[in-house]
Amino acid sequence: MNTGDQYYITDYCLIRDKRVLTNNGLLFTGTEDKPTAFFTEIYKQLGINYPKFYKMDSLCKLGLLASDILMAGKEQHYRGDDFGVILYNAASSIDTDRTHQQSINDRNAYFPSPSVFVYTLPNIVIGEICIRHKLFGESAFFITEKFDPEELHEYVYGLFDDNVIQTCLTGWIECDANHYDCALFRIEKSATDTDGFVTFDPGEIKKIYSQ
Repeated sequence: MNTGDQYYITDYCLIRDKRVLTNNGLLFTGTEDKPTAFFTEIYKQLGINYPKFYKMDSLCKLGLLASDILMAGKEQHYRGDDFGVILYNAASSIDTDRTHQQSINDRNAYFPSPSVFVYTLPNIVIGEICIRHKLFGESAFFITEKFDPEELHEYVYGLFDDNVIQTCLTGWIECDANHYDCALFRIEKSATDTDGFVTFDPGEIKKIYSQ
């Protein structure tokens, strides 16, 4: 049931077309065309020290970078179990699935890699984000045909209204071959100073995503 409470988009991060854009403006423009190389550019630009990054697949790297940008330097007002992580995409983990399939196609050179196989589920990116930032709240990864602000809003709003979460990282994270697209939002149930924040509603979500 919609309680009529007001929730806010307090931060967002868009990563696409060799650019990183946040609610504070253009953060970084890269030079690399291949997603993995561009993600490494961002990692180095941000000065992140998390060696596990290099072992991740592209989807997890993208999610980790966006979540680091939204969480970095933010004073922690919430407990780990107050955080939800709700993500969407259309391609699931297809990029890693292809790599895994190639390793088992030839029965004479059959060598499936455990380090690849572990990333053949899209929700692994949620696990990596939660481990990195010590988040323990509600989480889900949905596969949809396209980015749908209405669906995202309805699901996340319901979690807030039911007091399941107090803040949420949510949005669209897609990696498929050389295509990548990330729009991650930080949503908060309460904000002491709403200056510069926008209301959490489908129209605002769509407007931000369309930049």
